Amino acid sequence: MSRRRTGWFAMAAVLAVALVVGVTQSREPTTPAARAQHLAEQLMCPNCDGQSVADSASSASHGIRQYIDTRIGEGASDDQIRDELAREYGDHIILTPGRSGLASLVWTLPVAVLVAAFGGVALAFRRWRHRAVVHASDADRALVEKSLEELDTR
Repeated sequence: MSRRRTGWFAMAAVLAVALVVGVTQSREPTTPAARAQHLAEQLMCPNCDGQSVADSASSASHGIRQYIDTRIGEGASDDQIRDELAREYGDHIILTPGRSGLASLVWTLPVAVLVAAFGGVALAFRRWRHRAVVHASDADRALVEKSLEELDTR
């Protein structure tokens, strides 16, 4: 196997390991305060334009943060709290789209486009590297020799 292919296989192996670690590693906060902050960052303030509950100083956001703290203290899961708030205020309060159904396109489409772009670049480099070698024909050689003879006689 050539060194170039070995390098590509090594890079693919590192990428695969990084993806597996990134997907399987839990990113969920462990402390109740960190969970509450994480949830507040995922919810939109019902009275503000484009601000999360964590960033907003409105009384509605303050009430939602208190509700989150209370529900975490009662042992509710993050999904339960999000669902309860979505029922109360509507689905538009959730800032992060779902990961199933049509909303999964938000997560998968950019990755698919990125993979396709890298594939296109790899194909372009491969074509540039393997350009066809053009050989001169006997007629071409005869034409060049004739031109050189004419230059010598001048």
